[in-house]
Amino acid sequence: MAERSDKFRHWWEERKKQLRHTYRLIIMNNETFEEVGSYRLTLLNVYIAASTVLVLVALLVVLAIAFTPLRRYVPGYGDSSDRRQVEMLYREVKDLEAQLVAQREHSTNIQRLLVGDVLPEEEEEGTEEEIAAPAADSLTKVELSEEEEQLRQEMELREVGATAQQGRRTNFSPGSVPLEQMFFSPPLKGEISFGFKPDDKHYGVDILAPKNTAIKAAMDGFIFFADWTMETGNTIGIQHANNTITFYKHNSANLKKSGSYVKAGEAVAIIGNTGTKTDGPHLHFELWHRGKPVDPAEYINF
Repeated sequence: MAERSDKFRHWWEERKKQLRHTYRLIIMNNETFEEVGSYRLTLLNVYIAASTVLVLVALLVVLAIAFTPLRRYVPGYGDSSDRRQVEMLYREVKDLEAQLVAQREHSTNIQRLLVGDVLPEEEEEGTEEEIAAPAADSLTKVELSEEEEQLRQEMELREVGATAQQGRRTNFSPGSVPLEQMFFSPPLKGEISFGFKPDDKHYGVDILAPKNTAIKAAMDGFIFFADWTMETGNTIGIQHANNTITFYKHNSANLKKSGSYVKAGEAVAIIGNTGTKTDGPHLHFELWHRGKPVDPAEYINF
């Protein structure tokens, strides 16, 4: 043991001498061999300087991670508030996806109403299930009750009206009122030339009237469609309370724009003969309730 201790002591004394041994670092010009600088160094000084630099670099890295946004990129070191914000944004994206699916289906239904394309009962039930089904597998299927569906439609109607009227409030109270208890103003007075025949895909009535006769709104409501289509020409669609919609087709001119609020009896268009599905000046008037066409002649005295 004493011999081993002496060897270690001798080895350590040699190492200390090497660390304290002085060296000279000379910097010379490579072309002229002129001495630019001369420095006295020891291995101990070099080790101390290198260790100091490494400690300072490590300290700067720790401070940068601890007090700068770089910590967000370190796994497991992110701020918990950031994670909560990411989770909240994820839920919002999922909600927007579900709303987008419902909006697309709503637009598809409006297009079907405009062209008179009515789905059979079986297909409609399947469509409602598709609307209720979320776009992502992680979302839970939620079925809306009849009251909730009516309330949602009324809220959408309120939003359209608020935008159109710049803050004007209109009371469309939700509810389920039979059509027999609702009062409709005739869009115009005239002779019915072709009646309601859903089997022939004629979901309204054709009314004859003199040229330039004004077409009036059957009830209070908001115009959700005021445009031209190939088959029906100039067309007006009005959303009323109680999940009721009326269409006024083949007009020579539309007097109102989409988003406008109209009162019952207010002129919305001029009778005409536009579109491909017409053979003379007349008004094609349709009445829809809960997504189903009904015979207007049963509720309105033309």
